[in-house]
Amino acid sequence: MAEFFLELFSEEIPARMQRQAGEQLEGLLTQALAALNPRVGKVYYGARRVAVSLEIGAEIPAKTISERGPRVSAPEAALNGFLRKHNAGRDEVAQEGEFWVLNKSVPGQGAAAFLAAALPAVLARLSWPKSMRWGASGEFTWVRPLRRIVALLDGAVIPFALGPVTSGNEIEGHRVHGPGPFEVSSVAVWEEKLREHHVIADAAERRAKIWAGLTAAAAEKGLSIAPDEALLDEVTGLVEWPVALVGRIDERFMDLPYEVRELSMKINQKYFALRGADGAPAPFFAFAANLDATDGGAAIVAGNERVLRARLSDARHFWDLDLKTSLDSLLPKLEKITFHAKIGTQAARSLRIAALAGEIAGQLGGSLEAREAASRAGLLAKADLVTGMVGEFPELQGIMGGYYAAKSDGALVGAAIRTHYQPKGPGDEVPAGIVPVAVALADKLDTLREFFRVGEKPTGSGDPFALRRAALGVIRIILENGLRLPLADLIGDVPDLFGFIIERLRVKLRGEGQRFDVLDAVLAAGDDDDLLRIMRKVSALAEMLATEDGRNLLAAYKRAANILRIEDAKDGPHDGAPDAALFRQDEERALSGALAAEDFGALLRAEDFEGAMSRLAGLRPVIDVFFEKVTVNAAEPELRRNRLQLSARFRDTVNEIADFARIEG
Repeated sequence: MAEFFLELFSEEIPARMQRQAGEQLEGLLTQALAALNPRVGKVYYGARRVAVSLEIGAEIPAKTISERGPRVSAPEAALNGFLRKHNAGRDEVAQEGEFWVLNKSVPGQGAAAFLAAALPAVLARLSWPKSMRWGASGEFTWVRPLRRIVALLDGAVIPFALGPVTSGNEIEGHRVHGPGPFEVSSVAVWEEKLREHHVIADAAERRAKIWAGLTAAAAEKGLSIAPDEALLDEVTGLVEWPVALVGRIDERFMDLPYEVRELSMKINQKYFALRGADGAPAPFFAFAANLDATDGGAAIVAGNERVLRARLSDARHFWDLDLKTSLDSLLPKLEKITFHAKIGTQAARSLRIAALAGEIAGQLGGSLEAREAASRAGLLAKADLVTGMVGEFPELQGIMGGYYAAKSDGALVGAAIRTHYQPKGPGDEVPAGIVPVAVALADKLDTLREFFRVGEKPTGSGDPFALRRAALGVIRIILENGLRLPLADLIGDVPDLFGFIIERLRVKLRGEGQRFDVLDAVLAAGDDDDLLRIMRKVSALAEMLATEDGRNLLAAYKRAANILRIEDAKDGPHDGAPDAALFRQDEERALSGALAAEDFGALLRAEDFEGAMSRLAGLRPVIDVFFEKVTVNAAEPELRRNRLQLSARFRDTVNEIADFARIEG
């Protein structure tokens, strides 16, 4: 095997594009060089370079192609097309029976020649989310101006051109600490020389160094870094030689909402927020410089502190300006914001959310004060969309409304507005408390109801209005807060919406490794729109099925169901109560007595699901003996029908709890 190494060196590549570019380049090379049996060594990506090392065969061995072509009787054009496809001449095909057959010897080819011919086309297929045209003619497109290409096979240059750039063996290091080109002969030398020239090529190593440096710098001041994996990934793509530094935040900005301060630092400057020993925001920020300054970074820190003061001064301006205007006075502006062309304005939506939030708060047993607070919070929930702060930082929707409402309407309304978008993702917390829960549910249910009402439902993988996330949010809020809510009343007469929410519940269970087939079985046993009750029943049934009695009961049920399916097709259905006078064996009487003694309906109405499952599992010994000792398909017609009716009664009794036919295994 030979070592093939390729580096594409350019002006700064946006951090969000680097990993994708590296992985895509690896995939393109592996596919294009399949004849050389490539083995991936490593993928590298960073601010100014994407590189891949591979182990490949030294040559493509010679081979013979033998392929049947068109019929001899086919038009001449068919044969000519076949020859063009295989780059073959007429003398290379021979008639065999009714067909032309190509027998062509393909000579071997060295890896170097193959690479030189293949690489321009391979690299031309590397796609970027955004590209720019550059060069003398302006015809070459790349993410940023491409400066150098290193292409080596066991140290020797693979010559080819890509746009205005010709491959070679020269690379560049850090702009300041390692300027100028220098030669490399292998991937190991490339990594070593880059490090000598202040570039850490490996992204994982660079990321670890950044985090270790930041945490150590913070610890020197008795502080810790607020974890932010996305920001850490982005900074990893911005610096080549990370140097961790800590700056101070001017005290006059510490009374700003911490979300404003920290989002401004993150979005605009890529700074990490710091926390004190008590977990509270500290008046410091940390960042990774791309320069190892001779003064220990003092000038860099001072410069960044000046920039941050300017940024936070802008945030202070928006904060002070927004506080001069009440959320109430902003409501008319929502009439000019279209939520969706088919649904209407944000103002109309606010009225709907307000009404629904009050209704939900009432169903949750909230007091008059809670219902009024929920309605008020629902009405004001979208008002911050027209504030200066949210205009500058859209990520603060809801959060800023919570701050502003807390000052005018009190902490309860403010808290409800602040959390009404939650949960935004799987790891996000759900709102808690009657008023916040009511507003969050109202927001999501209104979204679902209105989009379903106008026919804008998710299709396939497409979900442009995040309706799946909204449905999952409804599910999580209800289940994690243990809420008893009649969803059917809240959904109204919107077709398919309850089924959509249940499908999201199935997906959630499947993702958590739980049995969604049990959910289907429970739902098939009867209409129920109380998610908490449904899941309690599912949990109890799943626990019962995990026992030996549960597994054997399921097997007996399926046996009874299969017998009835076959016999019902002959002369069924076998409904009606079995005649006790026709019982000939004790096992029949025992099963009939056991079934008569159970009142699963009463247990289910009392929501004693664990008790119902325990009693159901208690049928297992009786039904096992019945099928072991009793011939259901007796020779006597009246005995056969009676025993089938007894089997049907067993099946139907079990189905009162769940449709066991839907349970797997």
